[in-house]
Amino acid sequence: MNFASDNTSAAAPEVMAALAAANEGYAMPYGRDPIMDRVRAALRETFEAPEAEVFLVATGTAANALSLAVLTDPWGAVFCHRNAHVEEDECGAPEFYTGGSKLVLVEGEHAKMTPETLRKAITLTGRSGVHNVQRGMVTITNATENGTVYSAAETQALCEVAKGFGLPVHLDGARFANAVVASNESPAELTWRAGVDVVSFGGTKNGCMGVEAVVIFDPARAWEFELRRKRGGHLFSKHRFLSAQMAAYLEDGLWLGLARAANAAAARLSAGIAAIPGAALTHPTEANAVFASFPRAGHRRAFEGGAAYYLWPFDQTLDGPGEEPLSCRMVASWSTTGADVDGLLALIRGRD
Repeated sequence: MNFASDNTSAAAPEVMAALAAANEGYAMPYGRDPIMDRVRAALRETFEAPEAEVFLVATGTAANALSLAVLTDPWGAVFCHRNAHVEEDECGAPEFYTGGSKLVLVEGEHAKMTPETLRKAITLTGRSGVHNVQRGMVTITNATENGTVYSAAETQALCEVAKGFGLPVHLDGARFANAVVASNESPAELTWRAGVDVVSFGGTKNGCMGVEAVVIFDPARAWEFELRRKRGGHLFSKHRFLSAQMAAYLEDGLWLGLARAANAAAARLSAGIAAIPGAALTHPTEANAVFASFPRAGHRRAFEGGAAYYLWPFDQTLDGPGEEPLSCRMVASWSTTGADVDGLLALIRGRD
């Protein structure tokens, strides 16, 4: 019953099989392996973007930080939600790889910016000329850090604000597969057709061992990305092991099937928690993360019974009155089973 993160799950069997197959024989290094040709073609087809350039890295932090670096200057502002992953969980990597760009935090409920809050943040930036950081770019997280999903229309509305100020847009898609499944909209509709310039397309959280793709819809930016990837130490020599994962992930819609299973498990867990007396959802469950609040006694039973998840925020404690509510984050993965969900719910309720 591990709901700590989708990062805690194993790699999907299809991905492991592809890695084993890629380990046979020899292959050219640094992305010149033949599997990468298949990956590039598959992602162009997936995004309906035949001119897009595709690059692979091993971590989401690298995908995001390198993407931001090609879209803004060191003196530029990167507009993101206050709870965006680039703000909360990347140890200053965006600032490091951009050479000093400043993250400017935008408000909005459930970790979603609105056109109004984004426009206000951009308008208030750079008003004193050389004395301020300048308006640089916008980055959107989909699915968000609170488990919510931007529709294509919502993404387009944000992009229209950004483009009105002449700013490029990046999409952090570490859980993009979950967003696609939840929204029932195409990858193209959620990205370039809405105005997104670069997307970090996640694999690691959804069944891969460790691979993320950066899809750049403007080929003119590709060479700079290649240089930054190499200079930043993220160009793999034995690149075929990245390629093999992504190729298997994309084949026959595996990436969507894995995300569909994770989202379904989260929906089952969310419905079960909502039905418990004294429990409530603190954010809508739209992808594969459940944010909820229920009495401390239920948390104690869950942890004592072997469940893994996080109290959210972290500064809460299991010490105290049993009836007092504590909030938490639970994340389902592709491998979460119905038995996992039902077992956790039984512990929370206090039933065998």
